[in-house]
Amino acid sequence: MKKLMLLAAMVAFGFTAKAQGSDDGGNALSEGSWVIEANTGSWTTGSTAFSLTSQDGITMWSIGGEAGYFIMDDLAIKVGLGYGDNGGDGAGSSAFNYKVGAKYYIDGQFPVGVDFTGSSVKDFDENPSYVGIQGGYAWFVAPNVSIEPTLRYNLSMNDDFYESAFQGLIGFAFHF
Repeated sequence: MKKLMLLAAMVAFGFTAKAQGSDDGGNALSEGSWVIEANTGSWTTGSTAFSLTSQDGITMWSIGGEAGYFIMDDLAIKVGLGYGDNGGDGAGSSAFNYKVGAKYYIDGQFPVGVDFTGSSVKDFDENPSYVGIQGGYAWFVAPNVSIEPTLRYNLSMNDDFYESAFQGLIGFAFHF
């Protein structure tokens, strides 16, 4: 417990020191910055987003998030995790989802990204995976908060079992 408290104090000190030392003219998309994202989306494509769907008495949902580190101005390397449930009878009804990729902000307000998304579905012999490409607009409602409507295409890596999909998403990003 003491180690956990020490780690929390060090993280808090690090964020405070970064905030106090950010008078260098940097912005939310500067090298060394972090981004935390929550998106709305579909549970069907190995999602790391929030979704809720109910049809014919079956409720399907997903929850997840993404984080990224800016390795240079406007370019972040990102990872994401998610969990979903398709409301089935228990056989193959839950999935653990993961994502790794990159996101680049053109002119600081047009995010484009590419990533690999995969799922580990309970009791499935074959799991879905996708290569995703996306583009959108970053509306900064505050210096460190953006709302990002995005269009995304998920190219299935296994068309025998899973289809490619086109999505419209709304993302919420917090920049540190």
